[in-house]
Formats: sequence, structure tokens, C-alpha cells
Amino acid sequence: MSQKISSPSHSNSSSSSKHDSRQDSWEIVEGLRGGLSNIQEPEKQAGYMLKKRKWPMKGWHKRFFYLDKGILKYAKCAADVEKGKLHGCIDVGLSVMAIKKKAKCIDLDAEENIYHLKIKSQELFDEWVSKLRHHRLYRQNEIAMFPHEKTLFHPHYPPTSSPTIPDSQSIRKQSSLHSPVSFTSQAKVTAWLQSSDDMDRCTKELSVCEAQLLELNHLLRSMEVLHRTCSAPAINALQVTSLCVSHVSICWLLLQAVTQNAELRERLCKIHAESHISEPSVHINLSPGPLQVGLGYVLSLVPLSVSNESRASITESLSEFFDAQEVLLSASSSENEPSDDDSYISDISDNVSMENFSNEVENERLDTGGTNGGSQEQRRSCLPSPSPNTSNISLWNILKNNIGKDLSKVAMPVQLNEPLNTLQRLCEELEYSELLDKAAHTQDPFERMVYIATFAVSGYASSHYRAGGKPFNPVLGETYECDRPDKGFRYVAEQVSHHPPISACHAESKNYIFWQDVRWRNKFWGKSMEIVPVGTTHVVLPGFGDHYEWIKVTSCIHNILSGQRWIEHYGEISIKNSNSEKCQCKVTFIKAKYWNSSMNEVEGAITDHKGKVVHKLFGKWHEGMYCGSPPSATCIWRTNPMPPDYEQYYGFTKFAMELNELDPLTKPLLPPTDTRLRFDQRLLEEGNIESAEMQKQRIEQLQRERRRVLEENHMTHQPRFFQKSKDDTWVSNNTYWELRKDPGFSNLDCPVLW
Repeated sequence: MSQKISSPSHSNSSSSSKHDSRQDSWEIVEGLRGGLSNIQEPEKQAGYMLKKRKWPMKGWHKRFFYLDKGILKYAKCAADVEKGKLHGCIDVGLSVMAIKKKAKCIDLDAEENIYHLKIKSQELFDEWVSKLRHHRLYRQNEIAMFPHEKTLFHPHYPPTSSPTIPDSQSIRKQSSLHSPVSFTSQAKVTAWLQSSDDMDRCTKELSVCEAQLLELNHLLRSMEVLHRTCSAPAINALQVTSLCVSHVSICWLLLQAVTQNAELRERLCKIHAESHISEPSVHINLSPGPLQVGLGYVLSLVPLSVSNESRASITESLSEFFDAQEVLLSASSSENEPSDDDSYISDISDNVSMENFSNEVENERLDTGGTNGGSQEQRRSCLPSPSPNTSNISLWNILKNNIGKDLSKVAMPVQLNEPLNTLQRLCEELEYSELLDKAAHTQDPFERMVYIATFAVSGYASSHYRAGGKPFNPVLGETYECDRPDKGFRYVAEQVSHHPPISACHAESKNYIFWQDVRWRNKFWGKSMEIVPVGTTHVVLPGFGDHYEWIKVTSCIHNILSGQRWIEHYGEISIKNSNSEKCQCKVTFIKAKYWNSSMNEVEGAITDHKGKVVHKLFGKWHEGMYCGSPPSATCIWRTNPMPPDYEQYYGFTKFAMELNELDPLTKPLLPPTDTRLRFDQRLLEEGNIESAEMQKQRIEQLQRERRRVLEENHMTHQPRFFQKSKDDTWVSNNTYWELRKDPGFSNLDCPVLW
């Protein structure tokens, strides 16, 4: 099973493991401790371990691992490692390691990916744990003593082939020459740039340029005074001479700035090309704030001494120079990233309906019997208060004892929440419900599937800027309704189970029926958190008798503890129409590759019963989806524009901001269990953090007491608006809207949840 390069004693770790084997305990190996120095170089370790597949996280592969100086490389066999044909490398020193003793599992969270390893033999497991700990401390000490070493090694790029198993030093040399930098490695790129001699020279030259531009700013201010004086009746020759000299100085300085700007940009491009950096996620501040002070004034005075043609070129060049100080390629947003798809996006038709799609959506929406509150035309476009500052919260102290555990059972401070509930988050998946309306009016079954698949993708769009907070967990029996005649649907949801937590929802319109029951498995791995949904989403189109079903993909929030958080979705959605086997669809959310900065990409194909591709889909889940092949592909869907200052308001979309709005006309018609009446969530939305925390603890305590009473009386909770079907899924019992009309919820015996 193992090809050992060394055989150290492991009796202590073995006995310790036997002692802890009675319970399924997790142990986390923390970061670099103070005072580490002169750690003895650990012996190499090699052998086979089982490695879990990346996604959709099913099954285990047997892989050969080689550990040397804190770098863990793996391949199919030992020969492949020797040849350099690696499947991947892990820098153990930069990873968070968790150990599950009873299951003999080792989890390494390397930020870009989470590696799950398993060893069947207890002896080998203890040996690997001991070696990984030693190598981890050695590697962390190496990084602490030589910080630049951290940036020279990119653990996920395979080295070139070599006749023997390469050591970590050769790996680092090869990586520095050949490997691009991962889009999430902002600190690594920054450190590399700071240690570059060429960049130092560029910085000095930029400082000189800055000084000259500041001098130009002062001259221009003087110029303004002289210019005003020129309009006076009395002006002497000395003033005219000074004015001319100032004009010449301005022209010379402007042209010098343009020339230096071009040279600097050329140098930066050369550095960029030599370093093979592909779209680094770095904030490069090329010039401090004072440079911006006189820019508008500089450009406004250019016509005094320069022709229109030269003014245009100078303006363009200067704007490029000043814009450079705002270069920020964030891993959480591809807004500023040049996309590989840019070459064809401009050629893609902006038509929402496909060229061959014969049916259009009806202009009129069905009046679903909504209330005055539901049919209001004017909805809020901003929250009462911006999101709170969470920099004073130590997530590490909260989460360090919960590595590998389900976080739904861990109490979190209210500041880490967003003022929306999970029941409302499920409603957000209907933001682009018009796609279902289009599907309901499309005759061709393959074209209908295009709209259904695009709708399945659109449900993830609202999460793009939402990695900073989590929704409130609903308490058992909590409900939420959303009556939207403007969108043609009405929606109701209920928390039907507490352990495990299960949320059920149902929406209906004249064109479709949408329902799902969802529970999540949340796993925190040290640097990232995975959210694995369990449950099936259903859409029925009564007009055609179609019944579509699919299961959602895995979501992962990166940089939980430090850095810029960003969310990633990966996996495969397989959409089936139980009414017809002739049309199938598979949509793949592509996991970001280490050597490619392309993010959030989605690909899909609609096939017939023979497996022949009828339609191809592609796009990005946070931007839009296209059908066909570039450049003639047709846009099927695009995301709605974000509201102003959305970053200050939890990253909410406009639709999300409307979900917790409590209209005075609607309030008397709601059941007392509706989410919008929940105190802690409302107080957080209003910015009252202290009171929100108190109410959150009180509501959670009330739920515990209700559960204790049920257990003592051997009773189980019975959901009011949903029931369990034969296949153990939760479906609507179709009583909510009828009860809402007559006799109304005020006459019903509802539980006191808050």
C-alpha cells in the first residue's frame, strides 16, 4: 500500500489514535506558531492514498502521493511522479489541515481546492499524519524566514518532466518560469511584484512623473490667474511674456508626461509578458491621490495651446495613465476582467427570443387574486440601513472547533447574517420567472428545454455579490408568502423540519407550477465552506404536460477567514422531463481552473433520445446565457442591472431588496408566522445590531423550548401548508391562499414563534 522513503517511529501517534478512536473526532492543525525556527528538515514520504473525486464529489481514486519539504505531489503512480506527470501539487504549509481519526481521513483546504484523503490502514494513517505535521511546520518556517519563497511556488501547476522525483527547490524554479498565477493568489502576485527590480525602477520613474505632474498642477493654477488677468484692459509686456512661457512649459510638460506614460506602460507590458502572469488579481496603485486633483483642470486648459487632434490623443493617453491607479481585478467579480469570450460577445444578437422560436410571451399577466399590497406598483429600491461592519468579529474563534462539521448547528453572530431568510432566498430563484413564461408559450420541446435550462442557471445570479453574509435560518413552522401579480406568480414557503432543516416552497401562475423542498449540508474546511444542496426542483408546464426535474450544484465560499470572499458554483445539473424521454439536458457549472482566470462559466447541451445535440448553451451564471455557437449565438437571458450602492447593502439585487418589504396593506393579511414579522431580521435590516442579536437569541431559545415540549409529550410537528408525498418529498396541500381569503389567518391557531 505504501512505498516508504523513511520509516520513523509512530508508536506515540498510533496509541493516541487508538485512544481517540472511540469517538468520531476532528482535529485541526492550526497555522504557524510564534517562535518557530531551525525546524529540522523532515524525511520524505511516499505511498498510495485514496483521494476523493473533485466534483460532483462521488467516489474515491487511488493515487500515489509524494511529500517533500512541505510540498505534497500526487499522480496515478510512482512512475508518473518521477516523470513529472502530476495530477496536482499541494503546498501543505499554506493549507489548513483537518484530521478525522476514526474515519482515517485527512482534509487539506488549499484555498483554491479542498482535498479529501483517506487511508485504510491505521498504521499508515498515523504515519502520514505525523509526516504531514512535520512537513507543514517545516514549510511554514521556510515561508516565515523567506517570504518570497511563498510566491515562487505555485502548487497546482505540474513541473516539467525529469528522470527522477523532483525536489521542492526545482519545482519552485520551474514554477517561477512557467506557471501562471492563480486568480485567487492576490497576496502572492503582490509580493512578487514588490520583489521585482524592474517594478522598482518603474515605481521610481512613476514618482518622478508624479512630481512633474504636481509641478504642472501648480503652473496651471498660476496660469489660471494669468489667464484672468489677460482679459483686463491693462496688461503689460512682462505679463504677456510670462503667459507665453507658461504655455510653452505646459506643452512641454504635457508631452513629457505622455511620453513617459507610454514608456512606463511598455515596460509594464514587458514585465507582464516575461512573468507569464495571466490576469493577476492585484490592486496596483500606480499613483497616489494628489494626481487626480488637477486632472480636470489640465484637460480643460489643453485647448489654449494644443490643436484638437493632439488634444484628443493627449486626453486619451492621460486618461489611461490616471485610470491605472484604479486597476483592481477582484476574484469576486469579473467586471474588470477581460474575458476570453469578449471576441464574440459583441457579435451576439441581443434578441431575447431565439431566431427560430415562433411563439412570444403574452403581454398580459394573469391576475392571481393578489391583494392591494401585492399589486402595488411602487416598490422600495433601497434598504433602511447599510450592512454593518464585521471586521471586529473573529470568525476563526467561532469556526476553528467546527472543521468538517455542519455549520447549520453552529450559532453565529447576527452581524454575519443578511436581512433575508432562507425561505426568501428560495423565492429569489424566481427573479427571472419570465423564462418559464416563455417556455410555456414555446411549441418546440427542445426550445422549451432551452428556457428551462436557462431558468435553472438564472437562480444562481443573485449570489454573485452575496459571499459576505448568510441568510437567517428559519425556525420550525415559519412561513413566507410573495404575491407578485406584476410577475404573474404567487409564492408560499414553510420550514417543515428542524432536524434536519428542510424548507419547502411552492409557486404557481397560469403558465407554470414551481416547487421544491431543500435542505443543505454545510461543511467548513478551514479556508472555504461548501454548501451541498439536497432535494429536487420541479417545474410543470400544464399546457404541455411537461414535468421537469433537476438537482442543484455544489456552492463554495472561498476566503472565509481572510481576504476577499467569493462564491463559486460547480457541478452538473441534469434536467429530465418525466413526460417525455425524447429531450434531455445537461448543464455544467465549470470549476475555475488554476491556470485559467476564467470564472463562473456554464456550458450545456440539449439532446434528443439518440444523444444528438440539438442546442448548445454557454455563458456565465452571473452575466447571461447564449444559445448556439459564437459569433452567431443568440442571447437568451441577461442579468438585471444592480441597484446603486449595492455593495453597501449586502450585495442585494433590486428583487432581493423588495422581498422583506412590509406593506401596511399586506401586513393584516399575513399569518403571524410570516418571515417579515420576525423581530431579529427586521432589526438587522434597520441597522439595530444590538437589539437584533438579543432577539435572535430569544427566538432561538423559544424554538428549543417548543422542541423540548414536543419531545416530552412524544409529539411531532405537523406543517400547516405542506404535506409529505409518497416519495418523501414535501408538496403544497393547496390550503394557504384559500385560508388567506376565508376565514383569514387571524382566526387560526398559529404557534408563537417570536
